[in-house]
Amino acid sequence: MRRFGTQGRVYPDRHYVVPRTKEIDAFNMRVKEGRFIVLFAPRQTGKTTFFRMALDTLSTDDPTYFTIQVDFQVMCNSSSAVFYDRFSQLIRRHIEYVLKKRDAKKHDELIRFLKVAQINDHFSLLAYFEELENLLGDKKVVLLIDEFDGIPQDVVSEFLYTLRHIYLSDELQCPHSVGIVGVKSINQLNYDRSVSPFNVQDEFRLPNFTLEQVQDLLGQYTAEVGQAFAPEVIKSLHTQTGGQPFLVNRIGQILTEELNIPKTEEVKMSHFAESHALLLDERNTNIEHLLTNIRRNRRFETILMQIASYEKGLPYNLNDDIINELATFGVIARSSDGMCEIVNPIYQHHILRTFKPLLNGLESQYLTEDSGEDFSHYLTPIGLIDMVSLLDNFRDFIRRVGFRILQVPDTPQEFVGQHLLYAYLDQFVRSVGGNMYIEVQTGRGRMDILIIHNQQKYIVETKIWEGDTRFESGKKQLSVYAELEGTTEGYYIVFDHRQNPETRVETEAVNGVHIRSYVIPIMQERPSSVQ
Repeated sequence: MRRFGTQGRVYPDRHYVVPRTKEIDAFNMRVKEGRFIVLFAPRQTGKTTFFRMALDTLSTDDPTYFTIQVDFQVMCNSSSAVFYDRFSQLIRRHIEYVLKKRDAKKHDELIRFLKVAQINDHFSLLAYFEELENLLGDKKVVLLIDEFDGIPQDVVSEFLYTLRHIYLSDELQCPHSVGIVGVKSINQLNYDRSVSPFNVQDEFRLPNFTLEQVQDLLGQYTAEVGQAFAPEVIKSLHTQTGGQPFLVNRIGQILTEELNIPKTEEVKMSHFAESHALLLDERNTNIEHLLTNIRRNRRFETILMQIASYEKGLPYNLNDDIINELATFGVIARSSDGMCEIVNPIYQHHILRTFKPLLNGLESQYLTEDSGEDFSHYLTPIGLIDMVSLLDNFRDFIRRVGFRILQVPDTPQEFVGQHLLYAYLDQFVRSVGGNMYIEVQTGRGRMDILIIHNQQKYIVETKIWEGDTRFESGKKQLSVYAELEGTTEGYYIVFDHRQNPETRVETEAVNGVHIRSYVIPIMQERPSSVQ
């Protein structure tokens, strides 16, 4: 039986695989046209799997295409001489592999060439491909270079200039097409930036899975095993992961292998909630990459929290080094209106949890002395959450602690209100045995927190004050989202950082949804009378 793959390349005979037929056709069309193609995307987005599937399809459909696949990861930190020596070895081995796979007989000249030919520098690289073109006859060589980031810094410029020369040449037509795959873009590699050595590139984008592709992936499992997924599970899985391939497969893995759900039973939202909670608490390689990358620079916290907190957003400008780095790491992407957005709610959850201090020093103040020692009194006798009392208490908590919120460690004052709300609700949900999700509806400027307890949904939207117009539009946005989730109530919390903030509590019906809104002032400075 096949399974959902999360460890490296996936194989159709062993794993459930999204076919990506449309993307493969688009890529192979570029190859047939002789283009030099680049794809730079974050790790664990399925790049290697996709390109190998595409080239396998190409050579199977048309054997005149002779594909050579090499990996530069082993080249990292090597000298120029070692790089070219290893490069020639990798090419020779893969040519021999392809010939053996095709059961093709090698004539004496090709055998001799593969044994003695060496690539010592970029000049001999030209001669190597010229002779290879002669020996392969009518074959069109397609060279795929994976993990291109591993190329030594003192080689990258001359290597790319050589490929550019081949592309522009009227005589040398080998390789016919080149594919370069990596994490860093060519512009981010350390060459002479005054002149681009590879301005012939055709950038190819490999998007995350669509909802339809996630349905297809899970449908393969259902067809083999017979176990179905409730439609809302598939939708939630795609929403929470944003279609990120590793996260999609990891949740599929948890649901089908680790929760021990009877195969005769449909996978329901209660199962998804459990898998989601497990994913948020584990430290898999994908999340490790995310956390390592967002901790590289303290400025990342400010940028990411601005994206998450302000509806006006930040322009997606790759000329800005911080934006460029976060995009390279796969943390942010370009929204439909050209602004920055965090790529999925699971990443936003980890970003908030990473930048939220483990202890804010105010946990003992969440509850008043007369309210008891835990949050259980915010549950009604029939097990519903009394959200009005719970959020009224949060408002009062902010008022009680006053200037002490300015002392929360390692937290920019601008975002302390949202950090405290998230921590407060997280502690409540854990204490009553519920589940909490971050729902990113627009990718920026608003954070909808979805709480599920006893099969009931509760929605809390939080923002930073950006004026009356945006305050009112936020209520309408929340009403639309509440309706989509099948609830008739929503809770709206806006933190006001102005010098003269105004406390507000409003309850009204917006498009048939009962909205309770809070504007909560955040103290700007410690009173001078307090020592």
